[in-house]
Amino acid sequence: MRLFRLSALCLVACLAAALPAVAGEVRIKPRSLTLNAHLDLAPGKTLKDGVVLMVHGTLAHNDMETLKTLRSVLNDRGLNTLAVNLSLGVDDRHGMYDCKTPHIHKHTDALDEIGAWLEWLKGQSAGPVILFGHSRGGNQSARFAAERGHALIEKLVLLAPATWDAAKAAKGFEKAHGRPLAPDFRTAAALVKAGKGAALLAKPGLLYCPSAKVSAASFESYYRADPRFDTPSILGEVKVPALVMAGSNDAVVADLPEKMAGKADGERVRFKVIDGADHFFLDLYAEDVADAMQAFIAGEG
Repeated sequence: MRLFRLSALCLVACLAAALPAVAGEVRIKPRSLTLNAHLDLAPGKTLKDGVVLMVHGTLAHNDMETLKTLRSVLNDRGLNTLAVNLSLGVDDRHGMYDCKTPHIHKHTDALDEIGAWLEWLKGQSAGPVILFGHSRGGNQSARFAAERGHALIEKLVLLAPATWDAAKAAKGFEKAHGRPLAPDFRTAAALVKAGKGAALLAKPGLLYCPSAKVSAASFESYYRADPRFDTPSILGEVKVPALVMAGSNDAVVADLPEKMAGKADGERVRFKVIDGADHFFLDLYAEDVADAMQAFIAGEG
């Protein structure tokens, strides 16, 4: 009887895995953490028609207003969307990251999770994927496309992707946390080198969370002097066509238009400035973004 029950459970699990994906929340567990995403299918469409795989920005989530609005307007244009929640080291995470939760995540963890969702889509017999990233998610998406790639990815769309330079990073840390970056970074790097990356630093603070507890490995991953944080600098490594969009009033990555100079050839890499938009492309600016994406995906313009 016990053997029969186990066989029945296995059969149910296999049948469930074989069922086509339907709109709503999707969960996968590629490793120790459960990942979740929201799948929105356009009217009359299935995953075989393709999907926009959406990656949010720093410590954010898939239901933030920027992504929520874009999901809706893209669906209106006949495009399916799968908006993921990066785990940031938290099992089945939803909503904004709670700064009270110790930070053990790393910037490049997102690449593994993007890969896991692409494998899930492959298992669903999904059509072509448009990999989309906003802000820090734009850098992570570009890095995935440049460093790993995947047969399903047809095109890349980056909305206000992150830029970087060492002086800007140090200045930003000091403004947010009230102390210079260098001493804390040296401490974190030394712990990582000694194999103690899991150790929590004595002084708290990471990204937008000034009082947060943070591991040495997490701190080192976000503040290392790494030119690959500068999204425009890696576009030459991306093998699929890419569309980069900036807001003319974006104060977060205000240097993006300057850094895109000479990077766009109008064919393999295209660059568009949305006049009047800030970093979050809210309200009617989402329509402008969706229009540009629709034309790019269709191979127009």
